[in-house]
Amino acid sequence: MSTTETANIHRQTPRQFILFTLIAAVVASFAAWSSATLTLEVWVMFAGFIAWFVRPTSLRESLSAMVCLWLGIGLAAVAEVATGALIPIAGGLALPLVVFFVAILIVGLRTTRIVNNMLTWFLGMVTFFAAGWDLSAETFLHLGGATAIGGFAGWACQAINRRWVEN
Repeated sequence: MSTTETANIHRQTPRQFILFTLIAAVVASFAAWSSATLTLEVWVMFAGFIAWFVRPTSLRESLSAMVCLWLGIGLAAVAEVATGALIPIAGGLALPLVVFFVAILIVGLRTTRIVNNMLTWFLGMVTFFAAGWDLSAETFLHLGGATAIGGFAGWACQAINRRWVEN
C-alpha cells in the first residue's frame, strides 16, 4: 500500500470506515460462498484475494500480482518435478539446488514489468505446495479457478469501495 493510500485510510470519516469494512466483508463472504458452492477450497480463494491486495495501487499492479501468483503455482509444479528428478542424482541436495534456481529466477525478475511481484510468486508456490495435490490439469484448474475468484473479489471490493465510499 502506498503512503498516500495509507494516509487516505486514516482520513476516512467514521461513515466511510464502516462502509469500507462492510463492503469488504460482504464481498469476501460472497467469494467464500462461491468457492464452497463450486467445491473449491476457500483458503485457496483467499490466496487470490491476498494477491490482489499486495499492490492495490492500480488495476495494472493488481492484475500483475495475479499473473505472478499463477506463474508461482506453475513454477512450484516445475520445482516439484525437478526435485523428484534430481533426488536420484543429488540426494538431499536436490531440494536446496532447485530452491536456489527458483529463487534466482523469481528475485531476478523483480525489475521486469508485469512479473516483478516477488511476494505473489512465492504466494503461488506456497499455494501449490500447501494444497498437496497430484500434478494434473485438474489441480491447475482448481487452483487457478479458486484464486481467480479471490482476485475477482479483490477487484470487486476495490471497485465498489471507489464508487460508494471514496466519493
